[in-house]
Amino acid sequence: MRELVNTAQSQAWNGDEGRHWSDHHDRWNAINEGFNGPLLAAAGIGPADRVLDVGCGAGQTTRLAARAAARGSALGLDLSNPMLDRARLLAAEEGLSNIGFEQGDAQVHPLAEAAFDVAMSRFGIMFFADPTAAFGNIARALRPGGRLAFVCMADPARCEWVQAYGAVSAALPSVPQASGDSAGPGMFSLADPATVRLVLGKAGFDDVRTEAVDALGNFGPNADAAAEHLLGSGPGRHLVELLDSAGDGEAAQRVRSALRAALAPYERAAGVHMRTAAWLVTAVRQ
Repeated sequence: MRELVNTAQSQAWNGDEGRHWSDHHDRWNAINEGFNGPLLAAAGIGPADRVLDVGCGAGQTTRLAARAAARGSALGLDLSNPMLDRARLLAAEEGLSNIGFEQGDAQVHPLAEAAFDVAMSRFGIMFFADPTAAFGNIARALRPGGRLAFVCMADPARCEWVQAYGAVSAALPSVPQASGDSAGPGMFSLADPATVRLVLGKAGFDDVRTEAVDALGNFGPNADAAAEHLLGSGPGRHLVELLDSAGDGEAAQRVRSALRAALAPYERAAGVHMRTAAWLVTAVRQ
């Protein structure tokens, strides 16, 4: 990366978190792909558009954008080298020639001015150290009148898998309870629509709109598999680390058992399906 200010997120997404998402990209897509249709419809990608996919991860949405912009192009931007390696491999396997990927911090990455018609993101824009600066950089990369469309997490109380984590914390008294503060980079940093409108307005966007969207995601074939998957991600590892720091020598097993119990009510023959609540946000560059 040529420039970097979001160092903490870079360490996470180039470390265990990035490797977990890369290695299990198919499972994460099964969890999040219910938002692809609403996101692409909102982005309104034309056949000759130039698309920027921010926080593209392993590139599923970038590949969808490249297909929609068959005579244009799609560029995926992400902090995570492990996920970008996966994204390039998958794009090559699908024979997409109008697609590219760059490793970079969206807050400061040197994107060419007015180089894109559309900027989009599926859950890749909640982790900025300075959201106004990051969205300002994205705005400059859009042509005047260019479109922004993204999906971000909404109220955690409406997310069933977040509530499952909460049940685990409640079942394990030695785990310090989270404050619920959404300040700073994190999943719920843009959960308040008023914050979204304020940030995007300062960053150079007009006509900011937010729409509530929900989708069911497949977290695994059964509660055991879903618990194992979630324990490999940041929130799951964080619970284990909290117990470790409290002197619990069987932290991983205790969290696994509690998480399995919290997921069991969602298990059906077709797998463990839980709801994610999000905001679909659209805006136009001033």
